[in-house]
Formats: sequence, structure tokens, C-alpha cells
Amino acid sequence: MLPDAATLVSFLGAGLVLNLTPGADVMFAMASGARGGVRAGVAAAFGVSLGCLFHVALTAAGVAALLRATPAAFDALRYAGAAYLVVLAVRAWRADPSPTGDGGAATLGRAVLRGALTNVLNPKVALFILAFLPQFADPARGPVWTQLLALGGLFAATGFAVTGLYGAAGGALRSWLASRARLLNRISAAVFAGLAARLAFA
Repeated sequence: MLPDAATLVSFLGAGLVLNLTPGADVMFAMASGARGGVRAGVAAAFGVSLGCLFHVALTAAGVAALLRATPAAFDALRYAGAAYLVVLAVRAWRADPSPTGDGGAATLGRAVLRGALTNVLNPKVALFILAFLPQFADPARGPVWTQLLALGGLFAATGFAVTGLYGAAGGALRSWLASRARLLNRISAAVFAGLAARLAFA
């Protein structure tokens, strides 16, 4: 299911560079870590990786190509993702800044779910994966869809490792600003709102 060694090294190298470049997923994980601590940041990164696997499955099934060919469906999904991020921004802005408030007490399961939904509702991720993965698949090596699933799994795994580190860094920042919980909520709200605007208008 995997390509030859040289192609695999090229794929992993390209994926690592892409994951190291801060983007929407990285910013989301860092903001989650800033709100809920190191574990919440890593949990959000795990959710993002689950969302990535969802898009990989869509690509293997050919659904992502259909999404690219249907502007109305693309826009509907894009606006749904932006609306979800706006909801998160409002919740972060209104969160209780006390140690027992919701600002830092979100469960790890909720962080995973938020990370997954944020990624799933971003059609640009689907289109990126659709453009990126097939470059490293070779029909001569067997069914392309199985190769896409294998490559996508590797991409999601390396993405989790990198994004998880960013999320943990956000959590470390939270510890440093523990006495400024309200500021953390405001920063998180601004990040979520910025991501929503980027998704809706970019």
C-alpha cells in the first residue's frame, strides 16, 4: 500500500514541512491549550487528526472531488465551519475566568470533538488532501484508494505529533499567564473569530 522508499521519504518530508507551518489547525490547538492547559491542547490536536482522517476517507472515496466540482456545497460547508468557530469565540469570550469556570475546565473529550469538528467543517482541508495525496500514489502498485488511506494515515499521524506540540506549547503559555485567565479567554476568542473570518472570506 505504501510507495517505494524514496517516494515515502519525499512524502514524509513534505508532510512534515506542511505541518510545521502554522495554519488554522495549529492556531486552534494552541488556543485550546491556552484555555484548557497542555492536555487540552494535545487533545484538540488529536481531534484535528481525526478530522484529517475523515477528509482522507472522503478523498479515497472520491467525494472530495465532487465537493470541488460543486461550489454551492463547498460554500455551505465553509460557512458552517465559520459559524461553528464563531460559536466557540463567543463561548470563550463569555467564559468564567475563575479557576473553576468553563474557561479552563473543558473536558478532554470536548477538546477532541471541537478539534475534529473544526477540521471536518473546513472544506479547504479536503481539497488540500485531494491535491496532495494522489501525487504520491502509483496505480502500478495496486488500488489507489488503499494507497491514499495508508498515506493519509501517515500524514495524520505526523500532523498529530507536530500539532500536539503546538497545543502543548499553548498550554504552557496558559500556565505562564495563569493569573490572567480573562486575558486568555479573550485571546482564545480572538483566535477563533480570526479563524472564522479566514474560513468565511478567504
